[in-house]
Amino acid sequence: MSKFGELLDTQVPVLLDFYTDRDDVCVQMRPVLREVAAALSDKARVIKIDVDKNTELIQALRVKTVPTLMIYKDSEMKWRQSGMLDAATLVNQLKKYI
Repeated sequence: MSKFGELLDTQVPVLLDFYTDRDDVCVQMRPVLREVAAALSDKARVIKIDVDKNTELIQALRVKTVPTLMIYKDSEMKWRQSGMLDAATLVNQLKKYI
């Protein structure tokens, strides 16, 4: 969990993608997240977190479905949503915290 805090200790917003390779929607989100990362470059970070390898964190954050997306800024959760989203929606959400 301390590593999780280090991921969020940044001046730019962080988009977390909680995923599993066993879910088709999560697999479909991969190019969307690459597009978001490319669009925002160094203005935001996109971090993928495998739910199968981070069960303690998943339980602490009460992640029940995948994909679940969260935006953190200043180590505080600002936005959260589950399910498929397009790149434009995610970029617009992140821009609110830049």
